[in-house]
Amino acid sequence: MMIRITIVKTKKDLKRFIEFAYDLYSDDKYFVPELLMAQRDHLNPLKNPYFENARAELFLAFSGDTLVGRIGVVRDENLIRFANDRIGVFGFFEAIDDYKVAFTLLKTAQEWIIKEGLEKMEGPCNFSTNHTAGLLIEGFSFSPSVMMTYNKPYYQVFLERFGLRKKTDLLAYYIDGQNYPEVFKRKYSILEERLASKGITLRCIDMKNFDRDVKGTLAVYNEAWQENLGFVPFTEKEYLHVAKDMKLILNSNLVLLAEKNGEVIGFSLALPDINQVQRTLKRGRLFPFGIFKLLLGKGKIDKVRVIALGVKRQYRKLEIDACFYARSFEYISTHRYLKGGEASWYWKTIRR
Repeated sequence: MMIRITIVKTKKDLKRFIEFAYDLYSDDKYFVPELLMAQRDHLNPLKNPYFENARAELFLAFSGDTLVGRIGVVRDENLIRFANDRIGVFGFFEAIDDYKVAFTLLKTAQEWIIKEGLEKMEGPCNFSTNHTAGLLIEGFSFSPSVMMTYNKPYYQVFLERFGLRKKTDLLAYYIDGQNYPEVFKRKYSILEERLASKGITLRCIDMKNFDRDVKGTLAVYNEAWQENLGFVPFTEKEYLHVAKDMKLILNSNLVLLAEKNGEVIGFSLALPDINQVQRTLKRGRLFPFGIFKLLLGKGKIDKVRVIALGVKRQYRKLEIDACFYARSFEYISTHRYLKGGEASWYWKTIRR
């Protein structure tokens, strides 16, 4: 089988790039389609501020006239600068169960990275660890939670056969929302009183001053996550862009801020698992009927994902994180429609 690679150049090409995943997973009951509209915006340099510091190329793979795979590759100047390493990143990798297709796509990405003068190839990231990232290698009998990746089981074999090796494990844990840990029940009020005595208060995000509160958490995010492998610091424009999308689905009771003297020193973010609704949307389309499914289905979501929790370094021994967990558990346990959810990611470094 001869494999032909083309570059995504037109709106039609981009549509085929996005919708290839819908076709590939059409018979997979656990697959959750990305919203078509959101994917178009994410891949559009004119709409996504990520591209102010990055440049990407998207490729399609054909066998004859049949689309059989796709891949994206990016040169991220912020990543190169922050990591002090000449890293090129690949992502959006999808392919039929044929190694020749996977090899051709990965080789195309590798050659692009080399032409850019970069020395390493890492991924999959869509486009960075601030977006969806990682390769699923266990847990194929569950649908992914909001903003988590999902892929074919054979991808691990294909990537390793090409010569790529695992750099880190990203772990996800299930939380039973009705099994509220006794340790939190006992310590919760004591911990908050202790924090208050040090001038530290906890509160929910203020939706009327959403941008102000989001900006206040940016410094925490960029400090608390900077030691994670593959980390890229957010610019303010990128951060607000991502937050704007989250605003449509978040529950303000599950977005917690810790403050001292008016400065945000820690925050916790748990999102309702909108994927429970999104998996019912045909080919990721909101119109004409998907928008009604989304609006009506939001009230039926019974799980959350704890997506971020961080505290500035000088305050990490004060157990602010325990207060975040306790408040979140308390809210979930007292709202019986919430069964629980997922805490992810946790990073496990692979040392060689």
